[in-house]
Amino acid sequence: MLTRLRPWRPLRLWLSLWLPYKPLIPISLFFTKPSVSALTIATAAEPAAGNHPSAGTYFDPIDPVREILSGLKGKDFFVNRCLLNLIPTLSSLQVDEIIDNLGGQHPESAIEFFYFLKNGYGFRHSRASQFVIAHLLARKGRPKELSSLLQQMLQEEGSNSAPSLSELLWNRFRAWDSNGLVWDMLAFAYSRAEMVHDALFVLARMKDLGMQASILTYNSLLYNLRHTDVMWDVYNEIKVTGIPQNEYTNSILIDGLCRQSLLQEAAALVQENEGKGYTPCVTSFNTLMSGFCKMGYVGVAKSLFCVMFKCGLLPDAYSYNILIHGLCVAGYMEEALEFTEDMEKHGVEPNLVTYNILAKGFCLLGMVSGAWKIIHHMLLKGLNPHTVMHTILICGHCRTGNLEAALKLREEMLSQGFQLNDISYNLLLSSLCKSGSVTKALSLLHEMESTGLKPDLVTYSILIHGLCKQGDVQKAIQLYNKMFLRRIFPNLFTHSAILLGLSRKGSLSEARTFFDDLTKSDLMNGVILYNIMIYGYAKLGKIEEAVQLFEQIIERGIVPSIVTFNSLIYGFFKRRKLVDAKTWLDAIKKHGLEPTAVTFTTLMNALCEEGNIYGMFEILSEMEAQAVEPTNVTYTVIIKGLCRKQRLQESLQILEIMYARGISPDEITFNTLIHCSCKNHDMTKAFKLHNEMLLHNLQPTPVTYNVLINGLCLHGDLKEADRLFSSLQDQNIILTKVAYTTLIKAHCAKGDVFKAGVLFCQMVEKGYEISITDYSAVINRLCKKNLTANAKVFLQMMLSNGISPDQEICDVMLDAFGRVGDLNSQFELLAEMFKCGLLPD
Repeated sequence: MLTRLRPWRPLRLWLSLWLPYKPLIPISLFFTKPSVSALTIATAAEPAAGNHPSAGTYFDPIDPVREILSGLKGKDFFVNRCLLNLIPTLSSLQVDEIIDNLGGQHPESAIEFFYFLKNGYGFRHSRASQFVIAHLLARKGRPKELSSLLQQMLQEEGSNSAPSLSELLWNRFRAWDSNGLVWDMLAFAYSRAEMVHDALFVLARMKDLGMQASILTYNSLLYNLRHTDVMWDVYNEIKVTGIPQNEYTNSILIDGLCRQSLLQEAAALVQENEGKGYTPCVTSFNTLMSGFCKMGYVGVAKSLFCVMFKCGLLPDAYSYNILIHGLCVAGYMEEALEFTEDMEKHGVEPNLVTYNILAKGFCLLGMVSGAWKIIHHMLLKGLNPHTVMHTILICGHCRTGNLEAALKLREEMLSQGFQLNDISYNLLLSSLCKSGSVTKALSLLHEMESTGLKPDLVTYSILIHGLCKQGDVQKAIQLYNKMFLRRIFPNLFTHSAILLGLSRKGSLSEARTFFDDLTKSDLMNGVILYNIMIYGYAKLGKIEEAVQLFEQIIERGIVPSIVTFNSLIYGFFKRRKLVDAKTWLDAIKKHGLEPTAVTFTTLMNALCEEGNIYGMFEILSEMEAQAVEPTNVTYTVIIKGLCRKQRLQESLQILEIMYARGISPDEITFNTLIHCSCKNHDMTKAFKLHNEMLLHNLQPTPVTYNVLINGLCLHGDLKEADRLFSSLQDQNIILTKVAYTTLIKAHCAKGDVFKAGVLFCQMVEKGYEISITDYSAVINRLCKKNLTANAKVFLQMMLSNGISPDQEICDVMLDAFGRVGDLNSQFELLAEMFKCGLLPD
């Protein structure tokens, strides 16, 4: 069955594709390879003054090889200072000669001398010497040392060294009795070093020379190739050679099939092996279960878990953890807990990994209390939750928006001597920035650095984005510069945040300078940053600059996106150039793009502003003809256009169309309709729409209530407006300053100065910023009603709050005091005017 899954291609075919043939280096070159210079060794090992050899122990310096060999064979070399003094005089060829000579009769001395030079003097042995020692280690049955030697050798040689090393092995060492094992270990070493091409070359050469690789080597290769089709070529090679497979062979194959999402073939392989009398191992089942869980087939994984018992296999902790993790990801927490209990019943103790999986599962579902129960259970068992568990809990609190609990957990960790890791800090920083607490986030950055943790790209990007969103772009730029000083290079996300921040702040000239710097330094190779600048220009109506940037995009060979064109269309709409905007709509298709709902909605909004209802519906028809689905924003634009023409009934029909098409209106949609109803004096309809919002789980915004309160005030139902206002206050619903000023003006107009004063004081207590305009609106209305004394009270309140009157207020008040003959108040006001540099008319 397996050979039918993939056609077998001999390994040599793959080598011809992967490893181009290189001419082999002549053997003579291997023996003249330079080593550490004799001068270097001489400097390191020069004998101290007075330690010269005596006349009785004088050696002929012309032939140091003979003397060293004699000393090594006599076992007195490593204690004979005179012999050691000869080492600096040795060349690489002489070292090869000594090791080669010792290899035949004194292998242990050869090995000792080899490592003595390597470790004691840092001597770099030739390939030939290294292979001599490799064969000696193989002969003496020391596989670990052999493997270590070859791995170090390959680190020096690097990839694509297999052809030359193979040639040396064959030409020089084929007569050695341990040659086959060295070949096999060389292939294994290449595989372990992930030099797969070289490993395949050695295997192919072995096959040509009639040598057999071990299953250990084949398994290592299978493991490295398990994510590719070549895995099957290696496996078929194993079958052809008839090498006995072991349990790891099948486990690797199953893992490879699972990684390639071939789960059915993996399951079939298990069945086939069972049919051949091979008992599946726990590792094979674990691999299969993991594969099915990753693909979302937790039910199949559970079935395999049961099959394990039928096969007489006992699942281990890893088996349970795989299944528990799969159940947690799927959201089946109760079943995951049941398997944890079953784990203990079968004598398998849940470990920290098990509890981490369960805690993470609860957090993913937003059930942080469940994660706390897991920690409590761990403590009862005597297990100590470590940083990973706390990180999971912090992540859970941040996900559910419970930032206060996440920060409290951080304090508890620090008080118990736990150190937060960079992931925990980044999660907390992100949550603080999202909540607008960027100042706290910056103090947390200092805490992070004080614990020895180094902020990374993610950390800086989070803070820069948060600062820019808050409008503190200068501080964001300081952090940006700090990144460069620490050799952390910003990415597209960081650049975008700063460019957006500068654009939103209105500092388009600064944004352009930053943008041009990025362009000059080749830090920009995509369209995203261009889109930010183009939209910034379009928003201000600077369409010439936006078009110039578009032309730069084309010149640089950057492909514009639909966002680019949408921004340009919006820019032309801002300049009321609708004909040009439609021209850009045609240009979209020329660049191989398709208009989106945003494209058409932008044009429709432009026509809406022009009051061109017919043109707006014409664009809607074109949009539907091109199979572009209108969004809730599209329909809200249509509703806005109709409401401006006081066509409320038609607007309500559009709302019904939205419901029929499964498109949910948002708060802006309802606010537009409520505002139109108020203008049409239909407050009943306005409140009916308000209630409809609540039925659709939409929370009315402060704008909604401003519109309703204003509508009630305009149509003379001030008591109902007061009742609505009081009801909203009782429900702790946040109201804006507009709601207060609307009611204050209405009560002033009705002559209810006391109520206006109470509302004004409430507005001050709420912390709203009170401007001269607010005082002016009240004082003017009171003066018109000849309520001069009350107007004077507001004037005094204004002065006590440090707000100086302007010319308009002074003129109105002087006129009012004059009408009632209040000369003292006139003189007092005139004095105040002179202080402020104002002159009476």
